[in-house]
Amino acid sequence: MKSKFNKIICLISTLFVIAICLGQSTMAQKSPIMDGKDRLEQFNKHQALLASSEFKDLHWQFLGPKNTSGRTTDVAVVYPKGKNYTMYVATASGGVWKTVNEGISWEPIFENEVTTSIGDIELDPKNQDVVWVGTGEANIFRSSHAGCGIYKSTDAGKTWKNMGLENTNTIARIVINPKNTDIIYVAAGGNEWTTNPDRGVYKTTNGGKSWEKVLYVDELTAANDLVMDPKDPNTLYATTWQRIRQKWNDPRTEPDYTNSGIWKTTNGGKSWKKINQGLPEAQYRGRIGIDIARSNPKVLYAFVDNYEIARYYGDEADTDSYGRPKGGVIKGATIYRSNDKGKTWKQTSGHTEKMKTFMERHSATYGWVFAQMRVDPNDENTIYTMGLGLNVSNDGGKTFRGLRGMHGDHHGLWIDPDNSDYLVNCNDGGVVISYDGGKAWKNSNDNLPAVQFFNLWYDMDTPFRVYGSIQDHGSRRGVVDISRGRDNIPATDWEGAPGGEGTSHAIDPRDPNVVYSAGFYGSISRTNLATGERKRILPVEFESDPPLRGQWVAPFILSPHNPDILYHGMQYIFRSLDRGDTWEKISKDLTYNDPEKMGDIPYQTLSAISESPIKYGLIYAGTDDGRLHVTKDGGDNWTEITSGLIPKRWISGAVASKYKLGTVYVTQNGKRNDDFAAYVWKSEDYGKSWKDISANIPAGTVNVIREDPNRPNILYVGTDNGVFVTKDGGETWTVLGDLPSTYVHDLIIHPRDNVIVIATHGRGMWALDGDLVNGGRGRFRFR
Repeated sequence: MKSKFNKIICLISTLFVIAICLGQSTMAQKSPIMDGKDRLEQFNKHQALLASSEFKDLHWQFLGPKNTSGRTTDVAVVYPKGKNYTMYVATASGGVWKTVNEGISWEPIFENEVTTSIGDIELDPKNQDVVWVGTGEANIFRSSHAGCGIYKSTDAGKTWKNMGLENTNTIARIVINPKNTDIIYVAAGGNEWTTNPDRGVYKTTNGGKSWEKVLYVDELTAANDLVMDPKDPNTLYATTWQRIRQKWNDPRTEPDYTNSGIWKTTNGGKSWKKINQGLPEAQYRGRIGIDIARSNPKVLYAFVDNYEIARYYGDEADTDSYGRPKGGVIKGATIYRSNDKGKTWKQTSGHTEKMKTFMERHSATYGWVFAQMRVDPNDENTIYTMGLGLNVSNDGGKTFRGLRGMHGDHHGLWIDPDNSDYLVNCNDGGVVISYDGGKAWKNSNDNLPAVQFFNLWYDMDTPFRVYGSIQDHGSRRGVVDISRGRDNIPATDWEGAPGGEGTSHAIDPRDPNVVYSAGFYGSISRTNLATGERKRILPVEFESDPPLRGQWVAPFILSPHNPDILYHGMQYIFRSLDRGDTWEKISKDLTYNDPEKMGDIPYQTLSAISESPIKYGLIYAGTDDGRLHVTKDGGDNWTEITSGLIPKRWISGAVASKYKLGTVYVTQNGKRNDDFAAYVWKSEDYGKSWKDISANIPAGTVNVIREDPNRPNILYVGTDNGVFVTKDGGETWTVLGDLPSTYVHDLIIHPRDNVIVIATHGRGMWALDGDLVNGGRGRFRFR
């Protein structure tokens, strides 16, 4: 009888274990979120969480930088000038901003939507209080974010309504029929990372209530640019761009690509024909920008990112500005002109050695980011091209000169039709205005804080500083001054810091002058700010070893047990016991190391490293291709613990718990799969099994996770819509504070001052009093 009873108990226990395992397996099969309507629904849940959050009244304080702006993609100016000084500026990841005083002050007016990545903005020519915004930056840069359709405001930006096209993800151009403004055309690019059918030119005849796709090539071909004949609104010209961004390659032409080109319709989009006579062969055509001469609509210009080889490097440097290997020099930026409404094209640029070199260097090695041009509305021979610089030609593209006095990397330009000397330019530094045709520029950026941080870290100085790297602005640092009150932290001008625009930082907790900076693709240096001494400390491999691969922002940490010990992630983990003077490799290649997935961009690299604060040598390492490993002995032995996670999703964060040995938290980011689900995991057995703790976090890819330094079970995650906090170890989450919708790329809680700081990709850095969240300094808020 006893034996039978024991067997029953054993069977019940076995079934219980199986049920747990099946439950964990089921939890791990979380579905991706890829449909735009689902994203909108999830964002409504986000808004509801914010409205009901016990932390909804907590105020995030802007830290700066006050003296830096960020990438802007388009500008719409209320017309005519002189009677109005209102402008709307689209930013790459900071929403839409409005000025009513020509840039003296700016107000964010599109900051509470599912996305704040903006591709284009257009005003209704009959009623300029009607504003159309196409979401999703069309430049598909490394740090671009997906849009979610087209929005309309009928009250000059006070309120917005989504008008559809939710799955287009990138919108490059909006064109409105000036005779009937219910007729609108949209050039949609589609997904950045994956194929989808929501690409091409769309048309509405009822003000956006419904849309018809009027030009479509295939799931790989974007509509990139669109212009309308000013004398005939049924005649339009569109450019298509066959492209996709791979995790290991920038967008590029391929030998079998045939769909990048120019199209024309004369019947409002009912039918289209290709008009490519005189352009390079299809396989060499990359991104194409187009514009029409308003003063003579027979004249059009095309700016082609031309992949024909111009010459080979020979004895010149064999790496580009990021240290990556280069092939031959392509022709790059090439200007073509048509005098017969697009029937034929003739190259006008690059006919002298001087101009050939100028155009080859026009867009560096990333012409796919630019390829925008404008024709002076009053002079068919004056054209502007946008690349690393803003350039002008007064002879139809035969010769160019660069316009100086502003930031680089140019994406938008507005020319006053009544005064061609009045220019408004959009670039990676913000917005600038010229009154004299580009001879001099007025900077309007100090109060347009569209700063795109990649990351942040802190020092232990008093007051403490935070460090971060900024898209196209290098690395900066700023003071977090709580001396006037924890609810009165001022925004400040920031100063330069060691490192570049893609840099992770670590600061010696014993000496705030010792700063480590891991630059783009894994280069690393140690700087002493007091003495000015700087030393490159990148690990050196034998020539016979495979080249090192490092992520754009390579992970790099100081050991919590000894700040002289460094860990640096490439495809391997390196450890230094002497502040980087010497290194040892402590892991094998922890990635999939698939040779088919190696290209222009280092991929299959480390993306997250965490060492347990409890036990030295317990290290977790995650990769950008979705692998996760753990070592318990300082790297002598590694165990893969990927099973149970979502396959092939970027490991965006790993945190070894400071409260319980064996507990680790991990986040995954599906952005590079066009997947917007929230992936947050917890293991209590060193990664042998995983529990999904994303719970009620709505859609919005997760970029970072942190454990609270004062209270167990409090966790924070930064997502593409804001900050979430849990007090119960991930059973339930709520929105933290009154932050606008923004891409939170990194987050820290200062261990001494208990201030929470976030780095956003589009709105700068912000701070929040941690006492009001975790009660670390006495004001306990738990209910």
